[in-house]
Amino acid sequence: MGTGSVRVHGNALILGEGVRIHFIRTLRLPESGTHALPPGLGEFPLRRVEDHPDTVPPEWLAKGGVMLPVYLREAMWLRFGGTREPAALQVGVGKVCAVSGGRWTGRLARDPQNYVTLPRQPWLDGINSGNGTVRQFVAVPLGLGATVEGQVTGEETTGGVQLQAFALGPTALAQWRGSQAARAPRTGRPGGGAGYGAPQPPGGFGGPAAASMPPQMSPQMPAPMMPGGALGSARPGGAARPPAAPAMGLGVGGSMRQEVYRDDRPLSDWAEEPAGRVFVHLVPPPAWRRITGEDAPPSPIDRAAYTRAGLPWFDHYDESAADLPPAEALERVKPVGEWLGDDHDPWAEPTPGQVKPLGNAPRPGRPVRDGDW
Repeated sequence: MGTGSVRVHGNALILGEGVRIHFIRTLRLPESGTHALPPGLGEFPLRRVEDHPDTVPPEWLAKGGVMLPVYLREAMWLRFGGTREPAALQVGVGKVCAVSGGRWTGRLARDPQNYVTLPRQPWLDGINSGNGTVRQFVAVPLGLGATVEGQVTGEETTGGVQLQAFALGPTALAQWRGSQAARAPRTGRPGGGAGYGAPQPPGGFGGPAAASMPPQMSPQMPAPMMPGGALGSARPGGAARPPAAPAMGLGVGGSMRQEVYRDDRPLSDWAEEPAGRVFVHLVPPPAWRRITGEDAPPSPIDRAAYTRAGLPWFDHYDESAADLPPAEALERVKPVGEWLGDDHDPWAEPTPGQVKPLGNAPRPGRPVRDGDW
């Protein structure tokens, strides 16, 4: 694999020639019931591990990759907007496949399927629970047994998130490009591509949302880098080792309506070697400050306040795609509340008018007024 196979552009990870991935902050769902897709609250800032050699733990340098700050019990989703050509993306949580529940592998598999297909899969909010649902990604420390890794494998040694992308093989790619040349450009989501999975415009990190934009489109940019490197990077004689950062992984929270689509291509269409892979380290805010010299984003806002403000949730539907069945290993994963206690944050269900349909979901027709005949 070439050294340029993974790049960071702003807060986007780019794997290979065009797989784009953003990590999106979001509201944590209740662990009971099944819910609509929660809104985005801005992007997590990404930093390259190699840019902080004096302050990250040595084992992080060995793994390389990127890091992002996340609060205990904070929820996230992965957005794939901007990925144009077909790709197969493996998503691991502590080296457990978030789609199949199997151990991490460097190869694509179909039975069960251990990847999502892009750009058809516009986002992934959690582990595959089948029947048109996923269970939300929620950050927890290693050592409690609450992570997906701990519950599936019986040990917690890896943590973080692992991503690996495969492009189409040369023949399949040439055929796909030929078919696209004869078709009109694909349209974006409602509002010129500015829906649930759309790229976000530049602006001030953590700033207020523009009046015409829902929060998932609020201007977001990483905090500025501190001049001269990270805080505390100077060590007398260069001999002191940076303290180990608490290890974080992903457990699961509530359930939401989201399909994980079955691949309709033969497995042989995909390249045998990955176009890029990366390890994503999850960093608690105090350690983030020490490592990077930056403050982490503010803690996510109160969920009830968000709903009371009338801001949108989403419901995605694609009648042309088939959903994957439940993954047996992932069905047994319990929510993080089993370890961390009940969630006492207030909850307010969105009203029906706040849930916006996306994709090709049937929409009610506009009413026609009757008059005097």
